[in-house]
Amino acid sequence: MEVSADSEVVVASRVAEREEGSDMARMTLDAFAAAVAAALGSRLITLLLYGSAAREPGAAPAAMNTLLIVAPDGDFLGPLSRIMKDWTAAGHPPPIMMTEREWRQSADAFPIEYDDIRAAHRILAGKDPWPGIQVRREHARRQLEHELMGKLVHLRQAYVADWNRPKRLADIVRGTRAGFLTMLRAVLRLAGRTPPADSAALVRDAGALIGFAPDGLTEPAAYLDAVTRTAEYVNRMERNPS
Repeated sequence: MEVSADSEVVVASRVAEREEGSDMARMTLDAFAAAVAAALGSRLITLLLYGSAAREPGAAPAAMNTLLIVAPDGDFLGPLSRIMKDWTAAGHPPPIMMTEREWRQSADAFPIEYDDIRAAHRILAGKDPWPGIQVRREHARRQLEHELMGKLVHLRQAYVADWNRPKRLADIVRGTRAGFLTMLRAVLRLAGRTPPADSAALVRDAGALIGFAPDGLTEPAAYLDAVTRTAEYVNRMERNPS
């Protein structure tokens, strides 16, 4: 289940394939939800919107991230294929898709994503999927440590390879920043704080807690320093659990 922003499926290239003035290019969130519900019928458990589009109404179409939970019986990919073609042609990523059994058994595997989705979501069709779902703090901290160290190692590789190409480094920062914000929200939750919905406020609060400068995070050196300090902070959490 890859729902953090670094792992979101990129569909921007599909936009170029739109037919000007076609129904595909105009597919709305409501139309998508209605089409999915009609295609799946009783097999649909939940369709929800999550992420920045749920936190910030009016977000760009590419931020329309959705999660689809289905009954485990029968094929659900085939009936959805045409709908997904229209949805991605309109500039949206396809939904994360899980069976209900997978959803109920995976909170320990994806604790950061579960917490992040629960904090900012809107149910579009079906029932509330959250009753009985619990995320354990130690699972979230372990996943956060793993992902932060992985991000830090890969950033250092990219930085040393592109040290003399500032435009490339700036692209790397832009391409990974949303995923880092997801991690900062997770850090604040582990520290017992409520993450602000606004990105600037989130960075300020996390910077004050962790000890990095919130200003200039678009600059590669400052960004690398922030990721480094965040990884160190989470590593210390294991030695000094609250």
